[in-house]
Amino acid sequence: MLELEEKLAHLMRTVDELSDVVAGQSREIDVLTRRVAMLMQREAEREAEGAGGVVIGDERPPHY
Repeated sequence: MLELEEKLAHLMRTVDELSDVVAGQSREIDVLTRRVAMLMQREAEREAEGAGGVVIGDERPPHY
């Protein structure tokens, strides 16, 4: 019986630790989601202004 109680205590501690990790990851995902949304909005505004200065792949810059 004592062995089962020890295992249960260990499992409960492990579950609590994992719960804390998941909660931390959830907060981090929320922050990153907001940052991505902000960056996408900025890029959409930049494209709307026509000032997108990023050259992709083999695309020639407009001054050629």
